[in-house]
Amino acid sequence: MNAASRLAAALLAGCVAGTGALAQTLNVVGPWEIAGIDPAQTGYVFSRMQVAETLVTTEPSGQLAPGLAESWSVDADGLTWRFALRGNAVFHDGTPVTAEIAARSLERARDGVGVLEQVPIAEITHDGPEVVIRLNSSFAALPAYLVHFSTIILAPSSYDDAGRVTQILGSGPYRIDRLTPPLKMELVESGQWWGGSPGIAEVSYTAAGRDETRAIMAESGEADLVFSVLPVSVDRLRRNPDLDIQIATIPRSRIVKLNAASPFFDDIAERQAISHAIDRLGISNVIPRNPDLAATQLFPPAMPGWHQADLPPLEHDAGRAAELLAQAGWTPGSDGILQQDGRRFSVTLLTYSNWPELPPIATALQAQLREVGIEMNVAVGNSSEIPARHQDGTLEMALISRLYSIVPDPIGALLTDYGPGGGDWGATGWDNDQMQAVIADLAATADPEARAPLQRRAVEILQEELPGIPVTWSELAIVSGKRITNVQVDPLEVNYGLAAIRWAE
Repeated sequence: MNAASRLAAALLAGCVAGTGALAQTLNVVGPWEIAGIDPAQTGYVFSRMQVAETLVTTEPSGQLAPGLAESWSVDADGLTWRFALRGNAVFHDGTPVTAEIAARSLERARDGVGVLEQVPIAEITHDGPEVVIRLNSSFAALPAYLVHFSTIILAPSSYDDAGRVTQILGSGPYRIDRLTPPLKMELVESGQWWGGSPGIAEVSYTAAGRDETRAIMAESGEADLVFSVLPVSVDRLRRNPDLDIQIATIPRSRIVKLNAASPFFDDIAERQAISHAIDRLGISNVIPRNPDLAATQLFPPAMPGWHQADLPPLEHDAGRAAELLAQAGWTPGSDGILQQDGRRFSVTLLTYSNWPELPPIATALQAQLREVGIEMNVAVGNSSEIPARHQDGTLEMALISRLYSIVPDPIGALLTDYGPGGGDWGATGWDNDQMQAVIADLAATADPEARAPLQRRAVEILQEELPGIPVTWSELAIVSGKRITNVQVDPLEVNYGLAAIRWAE
């Protein structure tokens, strides 16, 4: 038995020991560890598993939909938003979900680390059954920000006297029965969800970081539902008649993040050369095994209104890369590595293995850049090292996987990534006044027709300036066993829809 198999066996033993009647428990496996209970940190686990809810949610199509708020409206001046709460929502401790409690929960989210710090909020208050949010300036994307997991609404008993979260008491169809960070969470039906009783009363979640481990758990039947399976495992699992595979293109892109203030990338010609040196089609054929994932622009086709089908695509052209590098003043050294003013074009690319496809993509990039005279060293570490190196200015390059539906309006990512000073997972050392003006107009504009030219211009600027270089788009593969039905893929990764799953007849 190899190491991966031994790890899988240990995890499976934990599943059996922790759930008792295994046949009656929906066993879910994913790669995401439960690092803690702070909503800003791991609230996505509690929202995806339908333990806690936000005021607004999404449909699989990406459209905003009612969550704890049945409806919402904004005053004519665009400054006052009202969210009317459901009258029958109850927390897991039996207390009703009121506008006063929801407003207080959002205030805590606003005071912490989360997306609400991007919103020009003047105050959050309540008026009868409505949560009222007043803004300092118009911000049309506010409802989309209230989908974010850091805004989950928790019962007052979730907090201690100092306002720290000590337990997760939400309002979803499932409540936490046992939580064992970082790998395990067991849920039971709450018995009082406003949406009715879920189809399956008991759910177990196990975090398994290795793709091979997740695949083994699916094959063995010990996992009913497995998220984020790599193509190499999907090819094998497709041959198993006891398994169903669903794959959806998702709004996630794999990007080379560059430090545009570095002497290696401060010239736009240098960044364009890196882009031309990348054989996206070759990488997509070999690693995700889908040529359609070769990223010809930042946003994938799964993002209508943002993906611009007629935009001149990013293309592989090693000859053009060499021309641009020469134009920027780089000449071949005696060892074949380019040099400029006595400086060798030798850089380090950081990446991480949380997304297991990133290291092999980094290795492919290393070989492709070497062909045009660039020495790129690959360092695989923790994902936290990238924002840390961004903040202290020592980052040269990074290969990242960026999700654009954390706020289900890409304006959220644009504000974070390409505003003044850039962002941890966006630009480094790159400021563009026109881009910032476009982002500001997008944030204040709700009308789709008025937004369309602004969206296009934002994409054009990113395509021309390349503060980050798209490599491939992404897919989400979900594997489910035959003993369950009604499994749906949420391309936005907001809600796993566990309450709708049923045991097969």
